[in-house]
Amino acid sequence: MACSLKTGLSVSGSNQTFPRSKTKGVLQLSPSNHYLQFTDSHSKDFLGKPMFVADHKGLRDWNSKPSSKFAIHAQSSICVSKALRWWEKTLKPNMIEIQSAQELVDSLLGAGDRLVVVDFYSPGCGGCKALHPKICQLAESNPNVIFLKVNYEELKKMCHCLHIHVLPFFRFYRGAEGRLCSFSCTNATIKKFKDALAKHGTDRCNLGPTKGLDESELLSLASIGEISINSPFSSTKEEKMEDLVLKNIDLIGALGKASNDKMGLEEEKKGAMLLA
Repeated sequence: MACSLKTGLSVSGSNQTFPRSKTKGVLQLSPSNHYLQFTDSHSKDFLGKPMFVADHKGLRDWNSKPSSKFAIHAQSSICVSKALRWWEKTLKPNMIEIQSAQELVDSLLGAGDRLVVVDFYSPGCGGCKALHPKICQLAESNPNVIFLKVNYEELKKMCHCLHIHVLPFFRFYRGAEGRLCSFSCTNATIKKFKDALAKHGTDRCNLGPTKGLDESELLSLASIGEISINSPFSSTKEEKMEDLVLKNIDLIGALGKASNDKMGLEEEKKGAMLLA
């Protein structure tokens, strides 16, 4: 018998809807007015799991067959309160929550010569939660650095294309150099993050267009529809392909000319030998 626990309890095979009690937890049958209620516990204990309620006289009013117990499949909608959303706390102006793969691509390309730190995290990751306050402090003390936060649970397809398999994980990008380094660290190894920030955080000018993600990663994201085929990298790639074709044409022409010159020299040698 399926039950929905969003606004009350309803049992399949019956037109009755049962109110939810004020407390959350174990489901019980009230012998007086035949409705289901909770005793104090945590709702996540029964989330998506079958529960069994002992047989009771009141069951005859539900027109169900006599049985020692019957199963109830319960579902609960869990709403995380804003107070518990640790990844949204103490964010600084230079910390941006990424909502899509396209936004990540555009943010990296639009950063110019500024250092960009991409922070991959998960709301359920204890290490990510413990490290978050320190990352916020480092973001505050380095206002010229852009911190892009990527929620792994919300953007799993993109993270798989970028080969992110451990959390918390960080990638550093800058201008024409593209990706500078990538690593995982925790509170115990925060020095690794600080050292990378000190090494790559100094102001410098990079010649050439901003690179952002690797071409293989961009193509992988485009192949699964995570980014548009009209994204900024498309025109750049077409230009590179055109340059490559032109270079090949020039190379073929040069090889052909060299071959003709060689044949001409051989003919001249043969003519000189005949004259001799």
